[in-house]
Amino acid sequence: MVSKIPRILRHLVIAASAAGIAFTVAVAIRAQEITDVFPSEEYVARRAALMGTIGDGVAIIQGTIERPGEQHFRQGNQFCYLFGPINQPRIIAVLDGKSKRTTFYLNRDRAERAYGVKSLGPDEASAKQAGVDAIEPRDSFAGAVLQFAADKRTIFTPFRPEVLGEASASDASGQANATKRDPWDGRQSREEAFIAKLKSAAPESTIKDLDPLLDRMRGTKSAREIEVMREATMVAGLGIMEAMRDVRPGMYEYEVQADADFVYKRFGSYGPSFNALIMAGPNSLFSNYHKNTAKIQDGDFVEIDYSPDYKGYSSDITRIFPANGKFTPVQREAYTVYLRIYQALLTSIQVHMAPRDIIKAAVLKMDTILGAYKFTNPNVKTAATTFVERYRNSRANSLGHTVGMEVHDVRNPTETLEPGQIFTIEPQMNVPEEHFGIRLEDILLITESGCENLSAFVPIEIAEVAKLMKDPGLSDAALKRPIKR
Repeated sequence: MVSKIPRILRHLVIAASAAGIAFTVAVAIRAQEITDVFPSEEYVARRAALMGTIGDGVAIIQGTIERPGEQHFRQGNQFCYLFGPINQPRIIAVLDGKSKRTTFYLNRDRAERAYGVKSLGPDEASAKQAGVDAIEPRDSFAGAVLQFAADKRTIFTPFRPEVLGEASASDASGQANATKRDPWDGRQSREEAFIAKLKSAAPESTIKDLDPLLDRMRGTKSAREIEVMREATMVAGLGIMEAMRDVRPGMYEYEVQADADFVYKRFGSYGPSFNALIMAGPNSLFSNYHKNTAKIQDGDFVEIDYSPDYKGYSSDITRIFPANGKFTPVQREAYTVYLRIYQALLTSIQVHMAPRDIIKAAVLKMDTILGAYKFTNPNVKTAATTFVERYRNSRANSLGHTVGMEVHDVRNPTETLEPGQIFTIEPQMNVPEEHFGIRLEDILLITESGCENLSAFVPIEIAEVAKLMKDPGLSDAALKRPIKR
């Protein structure tokens, strides 16, 4: 069967199988629009847990609005967490902690005919399809708020700006704050405007922030979420591996991004989960360079940090490799010592431990590595020593950043690392005198027995990297300009 699959898909299927991931070609070519990420019981359980937290209160959450122009529609993450990616704008959802009922208030989508998908409406069939108890016309929401006010019910609603694809909460909050401070703008966020209207309509009700309650739930991933994040990581890793096969001197950074984009779309991703970071040569000294327009030179290190927005979840993997497939002596020396120090941190991660204690244990291993390493380049030795000292002097209780529905996801709900938490490590070591930096990044899952590296299948050892880069890439397949006649 595999021999009948196009070469690029053979790469993907074989790599997925090697990683122990049961993916089929049918998965690779399925439709982009995903509306059934989890079975309804997953969302029902989440809503039940939230209702148990708010007591007799009411949780109100808005779905996102229409996109301006011909853009892909995607619900906000807090809404998606409770209801799934229902592709309809301006839904107002109410979860009643007293009656344990969930109601949508919405209008039928006027673009229904253009979308080719029947929209939800205020009827029993639509409510069953959405997995909620009832759907009412949006105009009747005002009456519901008046009743909440009369009963002096506490109302919970998100205070934080909505987070869509290619963003994390800090991005959305930063933009909203900048807009509010701008003397030539000064607008409130959509959430602030909604809260003001709720306070006006229900002055006897206390308005509380829903985000902390949802964040605590989101911080620990369910078994189904973990499986989706395995898939997201598989897709991310295969995209990076395809870029590693294809890269060569003379290409532009954006061409490397295109290789990964092909794989991400081939597996049905919504799009990227963040700006592609393709960093060639001295651009690798920056942690978040995303201009992606530089021409790759022979002898350059090329770093790629890029992942898809897959079924509403992110991943985050980084690899760095020589553009021509061959490490120079100084690249080999720097990469090898960095990798060993990186692995010292990776192998120190244990369940039920606080990150600050993991760092202390890792530094002891790092000191042993530095003491035994045969440096020939003083710039590399200085960089490696500085790298370890940064860990030694760290006062943080974090190893990297959490990952989930957002690439920089909500914080872990505990001081120690507990099962179901997913995060990355991505320490950077710069060697400015040699005009490059080095950064690797892996997706880590805390389990009952320890730590599982979900992205371990993406080559990281020098021999494995060199072997992969000898494979033909997408540019070898065709893509030729038409001949002028």
